[in-house]
Amino acid sequence: MRRRWRLSRKAARRNGFQIERIDRNDFAEIPAYDALFIRETTRVNHHTYRFASRAAAEGLVVIDDPVSILRCTNKVFLAERLARAGVATPPTLIVHRGNMDQVEARLGLPCVLKQPDSAFSRGVVKAETRQELQSALERLLSGSDLIVAQGFVPTAFDWRVGILAGVPLYVCRYHMAEAHWQIVRHGPEGKKDEGNTDTLPVETAPPALLRTAVAAARVIGDGLYGVDIKQVGNRFMVIEVNDNPSIDGGIEDEVLGEALYDRIMAEFARRVATRKAASGQGEGSDRG
Repeated sequence: MRRRWRLSRKAARRNGFQIERIDRNDFAEIPAYDALFIRETTRVNHHTYRFASRAAAEGLVVIDDPVSILRCTNKVFLAERLARAGVATPPTLIVHRGNMDQVEARLGLPCVLKQPDSAFSRGVVKAETRQELQSALERLLSGSDLIVAQGFVPTAFDWRVGILAGVPLYVCRYHMAEAHWQIVRHGPEGKKDEGNTDTLPVETAPPALLRTAVAAARVIGDGLYGVDIKQVGNRFMVIEVNDNPSIDGGIEDEVLGEALYDRIMAEFARRVATRKAASGQGEGSDRG
């Protein structure tokens, strides 16, 4: 956290910004700024969405913007949008009580079930048997009218491609937690185990991976996204698009280092300049 904040501040200064850290109590201060960069897990019924919506309404440059939050945090909406755009995904079914008996026949077992607001491996269940499937469907559909079911694609790692304004920013491999099928295994009392991570230069990543990630991000918008992708042979399938991807010291910034933060701040500077030019505002000291 400290490394990220330090490098972000340095990059901001190099791009003409004065930045300040705000929290949920600073809602009234939003109009005083030129840009808002949300670095907290977003949800619709949450202060992050309220901040993004207020900032966008006030004319600030916003990442994560409220439209991206809406599109990414609802896994049902995201699955339908990817399907309409022709983006490759594992076999997927939007499940409700009227078709829950079709899941096994359509997707086979094991399969994966997701709550609409699932995140960080929570709200995601793998059903190995018919009994587990029925139990999980009943439990998840008791809390939501719709859930997402996907065919299970076992892999040793998930690709994560960071996309900013439609351009790949970083490429990571998130390996599965030991003896687990997800990259994070949640244990009792909030404990969790995570798999290892390694980061590659974007130019060394498979071109088809990058094309798939860019196509998936385009479905959402032109913000900062983390696209999670499974690879089977030469096929790449999108699992989901995250609107607030992790950027942690020594992981996502392992290859680019300070240059990663420079690219993000340069994009903010470009957008702020474009907005001011369009509104006829003069140059001044930017606050973000």
